[in-house]
Amino acid sequence: MRHPAVIELANSNPLLELARYVVGKNAIPFRATAFDKSPRANWLVVWHQDTALPLRERREVAGWGPWSLKDGVTYARAPARALSTVVALRVHLDDSTARNGSLRVLPRTHARGVLTDDAIHQLAAEVSAVNCIVPAGGVLAMRPLLVHSSSKSFDGSPRRVLHIEYAASACVDDGLDLAIA
Repeated sequence: MRHPAVIELANSNPLLELARYVVGKNAIPFRATAFDKSPRANWLVVWHQDTALPLRERREVAGWGPWSLKDGVTYARAPARALSTVVALRVHLDDSTARNGSLRVLPRTHARGVLTDDAIHQLAAEVSAVNCIVPAGGVLAMRPLLVHSSSKSFDGSPRRVLHIEYAASACVDDGLDLAIA
């Protein structure tokens, strides 16, 4: 969120309107991550949920933790009540296909709360995964607790995605505010 072009895109009317539709009229962007899967950088991501949020400061609030520090920013594993106020909008810069390591999801798992690794492993064995095929320029909305993964690219075509996260409010719990870059 420190890059001017990312800030401009994150605050553009189309993305803000979509975020507001999902999390409410006061939606604010707070974090952006660029994914660039290519022949030089090709990785897989195991089934997981996105459970850590960047915070302005550490405060002992029930359900938060463990805590960590990454690039000078305080992070904590958040409870489902806070994560339910967040949506990620994934802006696809390239076509996302089943052959180039597209996002895979286990439908409706976002409603199950924060899961253990064992519970996620069990769900992956029981629930049919869906490949999220999105054309270049398309936007995919996902909740952080949706169980998701991606494979390596098999065809060498690039898959670049800008993953922008929005929250209903900068305050995500009693006295806990998001760190917004």
